[in-house]
Amino acid sequence: MSSTRIDRISSASTAHALQLENVGRVFGALAAVADVDLDVKAGERRAVLGANGAGKTTLFNLITGDFAPTSGTIRFFGEDVTHLKPHARIRRGLRRTYQSSLLFKQLSVRDNIYLSVRGATGNRYSMLRPRKDDPTVAETGRLVHAVHLDTIADTPVGSLSHGQQRQLELGMALSGAPRFLLLDEPAAGLSPRERGELIQILNLLPAHIGYIIIEHDLDVALRVSTNVTVMHNGRVFKHGTPDEIEADPDVQRIYLGGKHG
Repeated sequence: MSSTRIDRISSASTAHALQLENVGRVFGALAAVADVDLDVKAGERRAVLGANGAGKTTLFNLITGDFAPTSGTIRFFGEDVTHLKPHARIRRGLRRTYQSSLLFKQLSVRDNIYLSVRGATGNRYSMLRPRKDDPTVAETGRLVHAVHLDTIADTPVGSLSHGQQRQLELGMALSGAPRFLLLDEPAAGLSPRERGELIQILNLLPAHIGYIIIEHDLDVALRVSTNVTVMHNGRVFKHGTPDEIEADPDVQRIYLGGKHG
């Protein structure tokens, strides 16, 4: 095979960060996710909307490998990862936040992010204290700044507000040069000011880092995404731009309770 053809195939396979083909998951008699086809380009920001029980979080669990699919294929940057363990997908650049915070609350903001950065390096098991010029120290500082937590970097996490803890989770998810993020309701429980902060952080992420965001707060979801997928009863119900989804009468009737404003 010529090098030109190989390059063309490689380029086509990596044009999408995620490709889901006929993906489904059955729990007993319940089809939590059924026949989902979804393509998300590298660098794309997509929102997934739907009522409780629509299958959104189950879909995330399938993408991350926390659940094995009953059917279908999942590709990550062209590689079939359908049967890979979660840690193998993390090593390939997939990151996720959860609905419930998973933090070391006795440690500081800086220490939480440092541990996350260190865990993504080849020296993660070293017991030596890092030098000030250690790259992991610099990367920790960069991520603290990226999620707007500089002024409380040395504050114990247990004393932070809920919104600040969600910002910290995002900073930890950004460690280790991620290629794609899955954000599970990052605005849940945030104040209006904290939601504005989250929107700003997400919109300032490097362009090459794409994400899917599950979010019940439509003001957040529609302001941080370029494409939207709506799920209903475990299946894909609609695709569209934020404006198209917001104006769609079926979506308004089922999910928004009338026009969203």
